[in-house]
Amino acid sequence: MIVPSIDLQGGQAVQLVGGEALAIEAGDPAPIAKRFGMVGPLAVIDLDAAMGTGENRTIVRQLCQTHRCRVGGGIRDLDTAISWLDAGAEHIIVGTAADPDFLRQLPKDRVLVALDVRQDRVVVEGWRRSTNHTVEEQMQRLRPYVDGFLVTFVEQEGLMNGTRMDRVDALVNASGGCRLTVAGGVTTAEEIRALDRKGVDCQVGMALYSERLSLAGAVGAPLNSDRPDGLWPTIVVDEFDRALGLCYSNQESLKAALETQRGVYWSRSRGLWEKGSTSGATQELLSVALDCDRDALLFRVRQHGPGFCHLGTCSCFGNLGGLATLSRRIEERMQCAPSGSYTRRLMNDDQLLASKVVEEAHELVEATDPELVAAEAADLLYFAMVTLARKGVPLSEVSAVLDRRSKTVTRRPGHAKIRRIKI
Repeated sequence: MIVPSIDLQGGQAVQLVGGEALAIEAGDPAPIAKRFGMVGPLAVIDLDAAMGTGENRTIVRQLCQTHRCRVGGGIRDLDTAISWLDAGAEHIIVGTAADPDFLRQLPKDRVLVALDVRQDRVVVEGWRRSTNHTVEEQMQRLRPYVDGFLVTFVEQEGLMNGTRMDRVDALVNASGGCRLTVAGGVTTAEEIRALDRKGVDCQVGMALYSERLSLAGAVGAPLNSDRPDGLWPTIVVDEFDRALGLCYSNQESLKAALETQRGVYWSRSRGLWEKGSTSGATQELLSVALDCDRDALLFRVRQHGPGFCHLGTCSCFGNLGGLATLSRRIEERMQCAPSGSYTRRLMNDDQLLASKVVEEAHELVEATDPELVAAEAADLLYFAMVTLARKGVPLSEVSAVLDRRSKTVTRRPGHAKIRRIKI
């Protein structure tokens, strides 16, 4: 797996050589994150905070709201560490402050330790101070408290002349089963493939920014196929992870999909094929993932138009039900509801909709019979989704909020709020 890097300095995405010399100023990190975020977690590193010269907190928080992020840079106290976990960081990356007393206060499954190496010695404080410790010594000392390690070969960083493949086997052994990510000099698809086969992720920056390595080349590097035509089976799901159908991909179609951020595949009869280019049933590509055996892809898409299947159904397995389908049906009805219909009344009457939400909430609370509880919950969810549709908020965004909240470490007391609801 690759982990694209977004290094922040002065509010801009940058790439440094050897951790010092500015080589690329890539500008606004948001569009970079949107593109790189399709292929896995982002390594968002606040270089200013790491070096004690400032901070980019607002930008990092915004990225955590919209992407899977590993956040690092200047995390040297418990409050800062917890604040990034609460902000939705998938992992935090702890460097200088990494010691057992500090780490045992944090959730192990969400902590990575950064071990930055220069001349085979760990360096800290933004790569400015050398210690007497080797990487292996630090791994053995800290592995009971972390989910993984990020090892950066500082002398290779930004040079694009290859990483220290000669050190990888020893680091895998020293990690003791913790996930290992390597950074510094990773440049070619061959390196990515070799690292992946050893169970090692690679954090890539300069090679992607300079386009020496294409995003599709990096993602596709570990993939293999046992098919005579060499194609990769590609499972297509919607934003709720519901299976829509099966397609096929190769390096050419994967490149086109990532560059256009659309559902592009390889047809066994027609070649390169963009879904919906003639029917209007287009797809916005949200993310790409590899399966555990590296012989299949998962495309997560936002499906537009009549549906995924050429038969007019939303999936190749027939029409799907559930809350996602109901939400889409409500959105469609609100666009074409006839005058005098109940849907039109809900669209035009704020008080009616508000009163129905409150009414159904009360009835759900008061219900005791299981069947009645289910019925009242269904009523409440229906009117809640009508409210979402009226205000232009997709159900997928609600799901994303709940996912982010599940990452929160600091828990609020949850006391009841005394509030009069205006209807």
